[in-house]
Amino acid sequence: MAEIIQRDGTWTFDGGTLRLVPGRDKAVSLLRRTLGELTVPLAAVAGVSFEQGRKAGRLRLRLREGADPLLQAAGGHLTDGTDPYQLSVEPDRGGVAEYFVDEVRNALLLDEVPSGPADRYLMAGPSVPLSVQAGDGTASFDGEHVRLEWNWKTEEAKAAAGTRSLAVDSLQGVEWQPSAGLENGFIRFTVRNVPPTKAPPKYDPHAVVLWGFRKDPLMALIAAAVQARLPHPAALTRDTEPKALTAPPAPAPAPAPLADDHDALLRRLRELGELREAGVLTQEEFTAAKQAVLSRM
Repeated sequence: MAEIIQRDGTWTFDGGTLRLVPGRDKAVSLLRRTLGELTVPLAAVAGVSFEQGRKAGRLRLRLREGADPLLQAAGGHLTDGTDPYQLSVEPDRGGVAEYFVDEVRNALLLDEVPSGPADRYLMAGPSVPLSVQAGDGTASFDGEHVRLEWNWKTEEAKAAAGTRSLAVDSLQGVEWQPSAGLENGFIRFTVRNVPPTKAPPKYDPHAVVLWGFRKDPLMALIAAAVQARLPHPAALTRDTEPKALTAPPAPAPAPAPLADDHDALLRRLRELGELREAGVLTQEEFTAAKQAVLSRM
């Protein structure tokens, strides 16, 4: 098992699962503290790296595209401070961080985890119920309905529509944008069978405007919890692809008997040797991976 404990948080890897626990230091972002502990299956991981800086290093966990509804909803807008898949590492713990990276990389190699997009969510998304008061309203989600309530800062035209209650099965999508510079952010819900509006979020009764205050990033958790309950983007792509007029696929071959496991491990050893000869693996990585294979034989 590999573990690294920092003021910023604690990351643990047991060979098949990573546990990411945010630290209690006051510098840890509100979004990470609210999100809490994350359990990441190895199948959701695309890569891991450690970057050594002058004052502190940074561990970065890269998930497969489409594996996590939070990253899907955030669309790349999470900052380093709010990204739960980054960990600040103190200067004297660089060696521990590098060992952690090696352990995860070896496991990815041995389990042959693909780095390409996932065809379903491998993470559950934030726990519900959730309620966030920010900008011109409050957004709440109980797992079945989104509720939007307005405050005194809401534009009269939008407030006149009253409180909105949107069933999750009536939603087609959710979009979250943080504020940037002089541009306000927003969270906006697209409702099925309702024509999309070109109105700015401050006039849209299905959107909450965000002005960049402390609690605004928490709206990303609302967006992620809703996203986790919507059809996966890969499923939407499959539904829109034209169906080819071809013969039905042949039945899948029967799984290999357990007796072949030994041969498969021998083939894996040969592959590791070829990767070392090609310079893909260092000698240290090759030795660690070989020992892991031998322990399974």
